Amino acid sequence: MSHRNSSISQAKRRSLWQMALQGVLDGGPSTCHFAITSMCNAHCGFCNFAVERLPKNLRHSVTLEQAKQAAEILYRNGVYFLIYFGGEPMLHPHLNEMIAHASSIGMAPMLVTNGSLLTPKRIDAMADAGVVNVFISIDSAQVEKHEQNRGLQGVCDRIRDANAHFQRRQVGTTASVAMSRLVENYQQLPSFLKSLGFDSVAFSYPLTTLASSFLGYSDSPLVDYTALELHECFEAIKALKRDFHVVNPTASIEDMQRHLRGKPEQFDCLAGWKFFYLDWHLNLYRCHNWEQPLCHITEFNGSQRTRDKCTACMMACHRDDSVMQHIGSVTNQGAL
Repeated sequence: MSHRNSSISQAKRRSLWQMALQGVLDGGPSTCHFAITSMCNAHCGFCNFAVERLPKNLRHSVTLEQAKQAAEILYRNGVYFLIYFGGEPMLHPHLNEMIAHASSIGMAPMLVTNGSLLTPKRIDAMADAGVVNVFISIDSAQVEKHEQNRGLQGVCDRIRDANAHFQRRQVGTTASVAMSRLVENYQQLPSFLKSLGFDSVAFSYPLTTLASSFLGYSDSPLVDYTALELHECFEAIKALKRDFHVVNPTASIEDMQRHLRGKPEQFDCLAGWKFFYLDWHLNLYRCHNWEQPLCHITEFNGSQRTRDKCTACMMACHRDDSVMQHIGSVTNQGAL
């Protein structure tokens, strides 16, 4: 996994190293993205989770007991890194208890949030519960454009204050930037992100359609690119690496450029074998773009894992992480 916090307690650090070592011996650590709710309080133009787009009958959340059971099943099956997201996961009233439980059984819990609900009190509670890293969404290099797209006035000031408090609590944060037309000049991002207190950025690649239950996509003009336009955006992101810590591996970005040209890619995706998506109905998918779930979480026993060298989509969270642990995975696969 990318950009984990390096300032956590000694005991937790030893636990993470032990999990990472076991993961390497087994082809790399396993990660699950757990959408604990489909509810959101933002209005993003490139997302179907937007509060005005999602009908009330499609707003669902897991219960605390379901989340605990899911974490235990995942852990028994070698999934050590659990990323809570949504929707907006901070809308869930039991998020802190979920984080605490996952941490208590040996997992490394992380969070993806739009930042609007971050307060010193809530940050302290999550830090005490054991969150190890937080990804905070940023849409533009300009305050006005970001807040207008999110429909969250004042959220940039809140994110700036939150980053300062996370730093005091020794919890790492990363800016999560969706590639969209709201980013008019990628070279302007580093100074803006630094002004908000970030020292790293992870880009998510634009999505106009997905087959699973996940709604983090839209046919919006904001994410509708020609292949040439998107290729140029990827070039701009590679250039950023000279000035700022970009989490996305260059090898992964260049594979996405091959994908756009219809050329063979160098790295297949490990989703379904090492990475998973779990939704608010507790359906476990190999990834966000797979139509049929592998199974209900209560049925997961590891036998459903699959490795078929898929390169069908551009889900950054899976494609990037696949590149980062590809050597261990190839070695392990060859030994099977």
